[in-house]
Amino acid sequence: MQGMMMHRPLAIIDILKFAAESYPTGEIVSRRVEGDVHRYTYPEAYARAGQLAHALAALGVAEGDRVATLAWNGYRHFELYYAVSGMGAVCHTINPRLPAEQLAYIMHHAEDRLLFVDATFVPLVEAMAAELPAGLRVVVMTDRAHMPESALDLLCYEELLEGRPETYDWPELDENTAGPGSATPPGPPATPRARSTRTVRRCCTPSRWRWRSARRCGRGGACCRWCRSFTSTPGGCPMPRRSPARASSFRAPRSTGRRSST
Repeated sequence: MQGMMMHRPLAIIDILKFAAESYPTGEIVSRRVEGDVHRYTYPEAYARAGQLAHALAALGVAEGDRVATLAWNGYRHFELYYAVSGMGAVCHTINPRLPAEQLAYIMHHAEDRLLFVDATFVPLVEAMAAELPAGLRVVVMTDRAHMPESALDLLCYEELLEGRPETYDWPELDENTAGPGSATPPGPPATPRARSTRTVRRCCTPSRWRWRSARRCGRGGACCRWCRSFTSTPGGCPMPRRSPARASSFRAPRSTGRRSST
């Protein structure tokens, strides 16, 4: 006998779709390499992911193809993660701090079709141009006004999205299909099932576990001893503990009992 609920594979793009539908006013805030701060909502991110998926398909990206990134944690990188994974390709994030010969080896070994780079890494790509895989297309994650001058045949990210439909017919993929992977740990491509369950685990961890690992700070929130991140939520650090036993080893410091004179 089998269950009769949710006969549908877990999909990475559904995480962003859920955020767009459930938190329409929630913002994604990132500092761009252009120097300013960019803000937009989850529905806008979901729409741009659809546009990006259309652009990737127009460039010949198919299910199973690898799309590499050399980029910081900005909103365009965020869109890539969901668009590439949602259409069945593999988002291959590469550590820009690796030596050039290792970067070239990684891209050859993965047989990357496209390379998305932030403008700050264009000089790095130019220096290793002779070692790049044959036929690799390079896309700079910026708009036309900030495109760097280069001898390489560079594509502009925002021009790829311009005029594309905001809705995309996301395929229903096997939840064990190869998903996002990186050239540093964890390394091998993950699966949509693994990424989805990990997201649920992070979001649904009991707040008492998180609070035990946090300490109060002067900014009105809590700083996690483990991940050094800051949060203003009552639950403390958003990073979950692996088990209650491990969580109990992290405890908030005891009060000294002293009161401020001010």
